[in-house]
Amino acid sequence: MATRSTISIRDEDGSVTSVYCHWDGYLEHNGRILNDHYTNEEIVRELISLGQICSLGIGIHPDPNEEHNFDVKQKNVCVFYGRDRGETGVASESFHSWNQMLIEQGQSYNYLFVPNEGWFYNNGKNGLRKLSEAFEDNH
Repeated sequence: MATRSTISIRDEDGSVTSVYCHWDGYLEHNGRILNDHYTNEEIVRELISLGQICSLGIGIHPDPNEEHNFDVKQKNVCVFYGRDRGETGVASESFHSWNQMLIEQGQSYNYLFVPNEGWFYNNGKNGLRKLSEAFEDNH
């Protein structure tokens, strides 16, 4: 069973750009990958620019010398519905605010990157919380 999530970034004007991610949205998978490997605005924007995600990996781009698609996946590489399956209508979406995104697209886990502040998350049980604190609480 899928644990769905959203991955978003706050834009300069306060709006939010977001994508859906189908698999492994829980903190110890997607949360850990985002916290550890998507640590600056440029890489987060690149991730989100490729649209809806089937599964999040530690790398965005596959090795061009090896096959990578929806059926043949390279280890630790993101799988996107558009790039890797050829689907249309799976681009990132813009919302006026984080709250609008939660209402219209929110999932079990929702991750928000705020430039110069880092990752935050909401899992429906609490408000927006710093992602790094979730991992500190578990140690």
